[in-house]
Amino acid sequence: MSDYDATYQLLCEKAKEASMLATIQELLEWDERTKMPPAGSAYRADQAAYLAGLIHQKQTAPVIGDWLEQLGESPLASDPHSDTGTVIRQLRRDYDKKTKLPQSLVEELTRTAVAGQQVWADARRDNDFTSFQPLLEKTVDLKRQEAAALGFDTTPYDPLLDDYEPGESTANVTRVLRDLRDALIPLVQAIAGSSQRPDVSIISRKYPIAAQKQFGAQVVAAIGFDLRAGRIDETDHPFMVGLGPGDVRLTTRYDEHDFCDGLFSTLHEAGHGIYDQGLPREYFGLPTGEDVSMAIHESQSRMWENQVGRSLSFWEHFYPQAQSAFADPLGDVDLRAFYGAINDVRPSLIRVDADEVTYNLHILIRFELEQALLEDRLQVADLPAAWNEKYQAFLGIEPTNDADGVLQDVHWSAGLFGYFPTYALGNLYSAQFFAQAARDLGDLDAQFCQGEFSLLREWLRKHIHAQGRRYTPAELAERVTGSPLSHQPLMDHLGQKYGELYAL
Repeated sequence: MSDYDATYQLLCEKAKEASMLATIQELLEWDERTKMPPAGSAYRADQAAYLAGLIHQKQTAPVIGDWLEQLGESPLASDPHSDTGTVIRQLRRDYDKKTKLPQSLVEELTRTAVAGQQVWADARRDNDFTSFQPLLEKTVDLKRQEAAALGFDTTPYDPLLDDYEPGESTANVTRVLRDLRDALIPLVQAIAGSSQRPDVSIISRKYPIAAQKQFGAQVVAAIGFDLRAGRIDETDHPFMVGLGPGDVRLTTRYDEHDFCDGLFSTLHEAGHGIYDQGLPREYFGLPTGEDVSMAIHESQSRMWENQVGRSLSFWEHFYPQAQSAFADPLGDVDLRAFYGAINDVRPSLIRVDADEVTYNLHILIRFELEQALLEDRLQVADLPAAWNEKYQAFLGIEPTNDADGVLQDVHWSAGLFGYFPTYALGNLYSAQFFAQAARDLGDLDAQFCQGEFSLLREWLRKHIHAQGRRYTPAELAERVTGSPLSHQPLMDHLGQKYGELYAL
């Protein structure tokens, strides 16, 4: 074994050790949001902060910098996209970012995030923004400190966005989403003017929760989420967490009078879970075994939720099973009526309940507001009013309370500034990847009608999951599809599907 090989092995062992600690921290987060009693939040914040500090120490140890320096010019790094080259390059990137952050700031960000999520949950339940305001003000201040420590040229939003979308810039995301907005608004207006309206009362009939749980588990298993290596639990705000090879956990929520909420939340999180289960197990804890970005992760969840799960062909396969599971609410409903109801388009207040067409307008609102907060152009105290104004401007509706308005998302309480645009970017990537998969695999609708989902899943595994962090999100999209990220594939999908549904 050469000196370079020995050093590389030591570097990998350190990275895997930090990754193991990170999964323990994520297990605490899963427990916090699913099982922990509210009175445990204060001590949980201390536990999470301690682990965050310990992980930071291990990731920023000076010896790692020494090893990366030695390996940077070695033959192991000569091909930046090889297994060893990817590990060295990405760990160098991570090290350079993390060493800019004081450990005390890392710990305080984590402690505040844990406390913030409990304060947010109580504030949302009580419809009381003022009780959440001090915590959010502290969080915004801490995120400004983080951005300043990381450094930026144009806006403090850039280094925070980079945490979720490596190599991306606020200016470019603004341009891409502006193009999407300009194309979306005429489609939303055309649908609003259509006389063709689905009977949405179908969705609000009584769907027993026990049957929803069973049906949802059957569906996600059929599309390829391995329940032997995963589980499904309930929470207020659905999420997925990967705790290691063989342990990927989904969470969802159910409403007896909203069929879509439970099923499509479960499908969405299963899409995330299929990505994590598709990462190379042998590289777990290294960049070659990690997801590349939140937008690419979101592309997988939105694809299974929307392009697959809301398609007519998907339901041509699953609808007989749904009618059997929910005989009372669906027994007298034909497939076309059901398909129209689950694809209803209309402006709504709640992001997670939004349809495919209007969803990205919800993201644009948050993207603009959080930039204004970080850049000190908007005060936290003025956030509810600014939120309501943007909903009126973008969607023509306005919330009557903060629980359905500015308090509806958990993200800001957890310090996830820079995260929201990845949802819209994920929608763009999902449409572009799906269009390429259809070109490569043939008639996907015919496959879905027959309950065949493995060809698409394995295509995604080969072209996206197995790549780890080998490429940036933009590089990955171009390699897979031959084109840079564009809003056009998504608009093509939406235009064709909803043009037919609404006779446009």
